Amino acid sequence: MENYFDITLTDDQLRAISSIGLAHMGDAVFEILARTWLCAHGKATGKGLHQATIALVRAESQAEKAQRVLPLLTEEETAVFRRGRNAQVHSIPAHASRAQYGEATALEALFGWLWLKGRKDRANELFCSMMEE
Repeated sequence: MENYFDITLTDDQLRAISSIGLAHMGDAVFEILARTWLCAHGKATGKGLHQATIALVRAESQAEKAQRVLPLLTEEETAVFRRGRNAQVHSIPAHASRAQYGEATALEALFGWLWLKGRKDRANELFCSMMEE
């Protein structure tokens, strides 16, 4: 039986996943990290917790946080980030610019790629760097 909580895909398997597929996975990974961070830091409760999560995972916030970690990325991670930024996205939320949405998609693709590669340690390291105040 496959353990989807602790999966590690090969490089060939990862290359076969579209940028949108990586971003889809990364969206969930990033949201789990954001929710965990909020709970661990006691930043909000109840309805405020949901609003705080939305504030962290929306495209504008992700784009700003992506800029913080870009200098920390390896060549391979930068290539995945670029691949995600170049994804052909057809709908952009009204509250974000095309550039912001591209950066957010790139960040999500990177987090999806790290998760599926089994690099949860690196995903956590980058997330912690983004969340430093």
